[in-house]
Amino acid sequence: MMKKFIHACSSFLFKRNKFRRYLRDRRLCDTTFVALDLELTSLDADKSQITSMGYVVGRAGRIALSSSGYHIIKTNGDLGQSPVIHGLTQDILAQGEDIAEGLNSISSLFKENILLFHNARLDLMALNSAFKQCQLPQIEIMYIDTLQLALYQLNKQHQVLPNNSATLTVCRQRLDLPAFPAHNALDDALATIQLFFAQLNELGITQEDGLETLLHTKAVGRYQLG
Repeated sequence: MMKKFIHACSSFLFKRNKFRRYLRDRRLCDTTFVALDLELTSLDADKSQITSMGYVVGRAGRIALSSSGYHIIKTNGDLGQSPVIHGLTQDILAQGEDIAEGLNSISSLFKENILLFHNARLDLMALNSAFKQCQLPQIEIMYIDTLQLALYQLNKQHQVLPNNSATLTVCRQRLDLPAFPAHNALDDALATIQLFFAQLNELGITQEDGLETLLHTKAVGRYQLG
């Protein structure tokens, strides 16, 4: 039992140090970021289903609009308030792609790139559930959560955070970014990558810095899908 415990600790420390070295050796300007947003049927990750996925790629502070993509996913479950919030009715979703097809079409973006989310926990749990449902091969991804970056900055300024102070819309307003149409996966993905580049500027981080400079914010992480 003790040997297994020591081995598990050693393996964890090795992976953590390897992760830190990877981040230290990778400059922001040499990294491709993929902002990914999912629209879901609910905020309960155990029951939620993906109704649409939007993404856009950026590098060295620039956003490649031609790289963007949007997928509507065929969904048969209870939509709840999703049609009202996202405008995706059952008729629209019935014409969408199967979830496996949609995931296969974006999975190549996960390799060698850093994913950007606003509220990574929810989207990663939904992605993980979908990967398992479709029996897709496991893949470890690296990500940055713009929500956590916002909370890091806010916690330096407030002992008690104001309500709704870290929503995507409010985070953008605080950094003087323009208003955007919310609750569409592609629009939200674009809004997220714009916010990320603005947050780097607010933190005083340049494109020549390594990704390790973001570790102290606790916004950088790894996650195994599937």
